[in-house]
Amino acid sequence: MNRELSLLGFLVLVIGGGLAIGYVTAPGQWYAGLAKPSFNPPPWLFGPVWTVLYILIAVAGWRVWQRDRSGWPMRGWWALLALNFLWTPLFFAAHQIGLALVVILLIFAAILAFIVTAWRLDRVAACLFVPYAAWVAFASLLNGSIWMLN
Repeated sequence: MNRELSLLGFLVLVIGGGLAIGYVTAPGQWYAGLAKPSFNPPPWLFGPVWTVLYILIAVAGWRVWQRDRSGWPMRGWWALLALNFLWTPLFFAAHQIGLALVVILLIFAAILAFIVTAWRLDRVAACLFVPYAAWVAFASLLNGSIWMLN
């Protein structure tokens, strides 16, 4: 029961935190008015993608936490979660596209660092971050393109 309860805690933290931040800083007129590249996905795609990614992030964090609560992979996971939750308010609420680009590049580097440091501890957790890395690489390109166009 303790394992299931801790998994639920991770899911609530990550999904709940992501949904709360997304709700408070929902894209509005400002974002709608920005010039965007031709490869910008339709707005409806972001919610489902981030929901799946948040589940993967939570499960990966939970798996690492089960094995080593204070090691580098777990420390990196917490830092990564903080950076991830920082990006949305910077971009959508503060309208700091350039600073958000710096943060998303740090997120990408932190994802890669998590994959590398978690690999020996829990390969499943490391692999759960591969789709996250792919999406953040794409999102970095998107963020950079929006910054350049505006």
